[in-house]
Amino acid sequence: MMARIRAAVLLAAWCAPAIAQQAWTIDANHSFAYFSIRHLMISTVRGTFSGINGAALFDPSRPEGATVEASIPSTTVNTGVTKRDEQMRGPDFFEVGKYPVMKFASRRVEPAGQGRLRITGDLTIRAVTKTVVLDIDGPSPVVRDAQGRDKIGLSASTKISRKDFGIIWNEVLETGGLALADEVAITLDIELIRRKD
Repeated sequence: MMARIRAAVLLAAWCAPAIAQQAWTIDANHSFAYFSIRHLMISTVRGTFSGINGAALFDPSRPEGATVEASIPSTTVNTGVTKRDEQMRGPDFFEVGKYPVMKFASRRVEPAGQGRLRITGDLTIRAVTKTVVLDIDGPSPVVRDAQGRDKIGLSASTKISRKDFGIIWNEVLETGGLALADEVAITLDIELIRRKD
């Protein structure tokens, strides 16, 4: 009898982390990706992507066990200038007809101080996959919205080389510089809804 009790206790302890993991989905209506890149080395062009979809498993007591997957439609790029957005959807940049979606999948999550995480994962743009590190502010405490849904929020940031993903278009200026920098700063503001099973 005691052996069965001990076995049950051990099984419960082994299963507890999995039970504590909570499933979340990204709220596409309240989640956006922002990017910025230096232009002519004298100013900064900024833009957004919307329609972010994805899911996460997260246990606040064991953040290192979290997993995240997300996709961003490259077709939603918006810099506020129609002609520039058309070029960015074309072969010079995202070539959205051939590569309509950018993807991210986490490989490792680490605590990075009070209220912060560091997520290492694979970012895929134009069918090229590279490892990136996201610095996370959050997740926030759980709040309940007007529809009775439990939600959390977070912000993420990173920097990438666009050339690493095959986005190499540029123009040489008369003064000898280049129209666009290589480094792109990325920030994401994400809301997640707890999934009800």
